[in-house]
Amino acid sequence: MPSTPSQDSSFLGHPRGLATLFFTEMWERFSFYGMKALLILFMTGATVQGGLGFDTPTAAAIFGLYTAGVYLSALPGGYLADRLWGQERAVLYGGILIAAGHFSLAVPSKATFFAGLVLIVLGTGLLKPNISILVGRLYASQDERREAGFSLFYMGINLGGFLAPLICGTLGEKVDWHWGFGAAGVGMVLGLVQFVLGKKKLEGPGMQAHRPPTEPLARKIRGQIFVGLGLGACLAVGLGIGWIPLTAVQLANFAAIAIVSMAIGFFAYLLVMGGLDSMEKKKVAAIAMLFIFASIFWAGFEQGGSSLSIFARDMTDRVVGGWEFPASWFQFVNSFYVMLLVPVFAVLWTRLGSRQPSVPVKFAVGLTLLGAGFLVLTRAAQLAETGAKVGLGWLVVAYFLHTCGELCLSPVGLSMVTRLAPERFAGQMMGVWFISMSLGNLLAGLVAGKIVQWSMSGVFFGVAAVCMVAGVLMAGLAGPVKGLMGQGNRADAEMDSTSASSAAGPATEPVGSSSSP
Repeated sequence: MPSTPSQDSSFLGHPRGLATLFFTEMWERFSFYGMKALLILFMTGATVQGGLGFDTPTAAAIFGLYTAGVYLSALPGGYLADRLWGQERAVLYGGILIAAGHFSLAVPSKATFFAGLVLIVLGTGLLKPNISILVGRLYASQDERREAGFSLFYMGINLGGFLAPLICGTLGEKVDWHWGFGAAGVGMVLGLVQFVLGKKKLEGPGMQAHRPPTEPLARKIRGQIFVGLGLGACLAVGLGIGWIPLTAVQLANFAAIAIVSMAIGFFAYLLVMGGLDSMEKKKVAAIAMLFIFASIFWAGFEQGGSSLSIFARDMTDRVVGGWEFPASWFQFVNSFYVMLLVPVFAVLWTRLGSRQPSVPVKFAVGLTLLGAGFLVLTRAAQLAETGAKVGLGWLVVAYFLHTCGELCLSPVGLSMVTRLAPERFAGQMMGVWFISMSLGNLLAGLVAGKIVQWSMSGVFFGVAAVCMVAGVLMAGLAGPVKGLMGQGNRADAEMDSTSASSAAGPATEPVGSSSSP
C-alpha cells in the first residue's frame, strides 16, 4: 500500500512519484529542445546541404506556428485529461505521439517533416500541462515541500534542455539533420519506458478523469479526437507541400488573431458562465492579467530559437581552437544558466522571506531583464552589420540576462496557476497558461521574420523597447493584481518561491526554454 502524498519522502525528501515525473519531463524536454535547436537552421539551410531552403520570413513563421501549436494544444490536452483519460494516461498517450513525430522528422521528405511537426504538437499538448498537474497532486495543498518539489521538477526540464543541443545539435549540423531529429525521438522513447515502469509510484491521484463522462459522451469525444487528428494532419501536410494556397506568414497572422480570441473567450466563459464564486473569479482575473504580460515575455524570450539562432550562425564567430562548434550549441546556454543560478535565487528568496517581491513585481523584473538582454544584442548586431562577426561573449551575456528574467517569471507562473486555478478546471487552466507561451512563440516567429525588412539590430531593439515598457506597466499594476490574488506578503512569499528552497537543488521553465512546451 503506497504512502499518502503528504507522508512519502523517499525521493530526496519528496514523494517517490516525483522521480518518475522528473525523468519523464527530462527526456521529453530533451526531445523537444533537441529538435527545436535544429528547426530554424534546417528550414533555412541550403538544399544542397540537406536543408529545406526556405527564406527567413517563411521559416520563422513556420517555427512560430509550430512552437505556438505546441503550447496551444495544451488546452484541449488538459480538457481530455480532466474529462476522459485522467492525467496519467494523457501523459502516456502524449509521449507516444511525440516519439512518433520525431521519428517522422527523421525521414527526409517535406510531407513527413510537416506531419512530424503536427504529431509533436498534439503529443506535447497532452503531456505538458498534465505532467505539471501530476506534480502538484503529489502533495497535500499545504505541504511545505510543494514549491521545492516544483523546483526539482523544473530541474528536469533544464537538464534535458542542456543535453539536447549538445547531442542532437551536433548530430544534426555535423552529421545529418535527420540523425539529430532521430536522436530526439530516441530520447522520448527512453522517457516513455521510464514513465511506464514508474507509474505505480504516482499514488493514483491522476488516474481518473475529474468529471468522467458517460459512455456515449466518451465515444463522441473519441470520435472527435480521430477526426481532429486527421483534419489537422491533412491541413499541415497540405500547407507544407503547397496544396493549400496560403503562405506561412499569412497563416501565422490568422493564427495570432485566433489565439487572442480564444484566450479572451475562455476567460470570459469562466468568469461569466463557469459557476465560480466571487473569490475564484478574482483569482481567475489575476491569472488573466498576468497572462498578458507573460505573453509579451515569451514573445521576446523565444527569439532564442529563431532570430538568436540565425544571429549565432551568421554573425557570431564560433571558432574555438581552430574548430567551429555548431550554432545550435548556444541553445544549451540558457539551461546551463538555469541550473547554475537557481541555487542563487533560492538563497535570495529564502533570506528575503516575506520581504521578497510579489508575483507581479517578479514579472516586472523578469520583463525588464529580458529587455536589457536585447539591448546588449542590439549593440552586437550593429557591430556585426558592419561586416565583421562578433565574439560569442555577446550572446553569453544576453542569455545570462534572459535567464535571470526567466527565473523571475516562469516557475513563479507555473506555481501561481496550480494554486489559484479552480480545482475542477485545473487541467484546462494550466492549458490556458500555456496559451500565453503559444501566443508569445507565434509572435516571436513573426517578429523574427522581420529581420530582412528591419535588420537584425532593428528587431532586437524593438523587442527590448516593448519588454521594458511592459515591465514598467506591470510594476504599476502590481497592487491591483495582488488584491485580485487575495495574497498578502507572507502568502506571496510562499507562492512565489518555486525555486526558493535549498532542498530544491538546481532547478527551473518554457517551459520555456526553457522553457516551455
